[in-house]
Amino acid sequence: MARTLKATFARYKPHLSMILVQILTAIVYFITEAAFNQGLNTYVYVTYRFGIAFLVMFPFAYFLERQSRPKLTLALFLELFVVSFLGVCLAFNMFFASLRCTSPTFVAAVYNTVSSLTFVIAILFRMEVVDVKSPRGIAKILGTLISLAGVTVITLYKGPALQNLWDAPIHMKRLSIHENWVKGSILTIASCIAFSSWYIIQAVTLKKYPAQLSLTAWMDCLGGVQSAVFAVILQHKPAAWSITMFSIDFWAITYTGIVCSGFVIFLQIWCLKEKGPVFVSMFNPLQTVMVAVLAYFIFGEKLYTGSILGGVTVIIGLYLLLWGKEKDQSQEQTSSHSDEIKEIDKKKAGSTVKEEP
Repeated sequence: MARTLKATFARYKPHLSMILVQILTAIVYFITEAAFNQGLNTYVYVTYRFGIAFLVMFPFAYFLERQSRPKLTLALFLELFVVSFLGVCLAFNMFFASLRCTSPTFVAAVYNTVSSLTFVIAILFRMEVVDVKSPRGIAKILGTLISLAGVTVITLYKGPALQNLWDAPIHMKRLSIHENWVKGSILTIASCIAFSSWYIIQAVTLKKYPAQLSLTAWMDCLGGVQSAVFAVILQHKPAAWSITMFSIDFWAITYTGIVCSGFVIFLQIWCLKEKGPVFVSMFNPLQTVMVAVLAYFIFGEKLYTGSILGGVTVIIGLYLLLWGKEKDQSQEQTSSHSDEIKEIDKKKAGSTVKEEP
């Protein structure tokens, strides 16, 4: 019994890890919006966030991967620099700037296009194989399209609002910071493209630099430095860098720095190594569902039937794609095992021939 449970846990460990990632990330929407409402600058926030993440991850990376860490060449460093710029400096700064211009629900909904974009890019770079004649390939295509349809429903259709059954335990004061929806929409889409490209490039870099903790620390360090330069260019007020201890700004930076930019990125890199970029990105639609649930039950926001309908559609699409991915992996393992058996048989046959007089 214990052995069966252990095997089941090992099989679904990547799935559980990505669900945990989405739960931890969903909280970010609310804690950062509350901090932005209090005047926290988005560029300063990203800089502090990844700076703290580097300080937390560096000791683990240095001591635990001391023997296994590959040698850092100039070419590899430049690749890490590009990966950090694209996925940390560029993607996160645009993402949180768009959150300031729009709303958490909108950004969470549009962010789900990352999974579809990653899937398409992976196919173009031949990192993902789709056989349109097999049930597996059809399931992956349908899963992507259904998830995208669910995201579209959440974004464009509200429907009647559900009545709140109880008073929310947390009331978040909201100020009028959502200034420019056109600008915010463009930034959101641009950040989604950057995130999709980041997942793909990370998968390539991980093959050259398989030390996951060290890779996380490098991205946090380089991304933090790049964001600092970015922030200095765009933010000229020294007062913007001042953070009051134990304020909402402090807790937002601390939580997202340690949990999201440290632990979450490490989990994502581990899942990338185990399952690939499409698997990791396809869990992103769960964020929309979790943001809507948290907003309704914890923060007392209205929950619309469109969000429920879209959320269910997203989960169905996610299940279909994951089913296709699992079947693909099982097929690859079976083929690999068959090839190994054939190779062993060939070696045995060869040795038998040599032994004959």
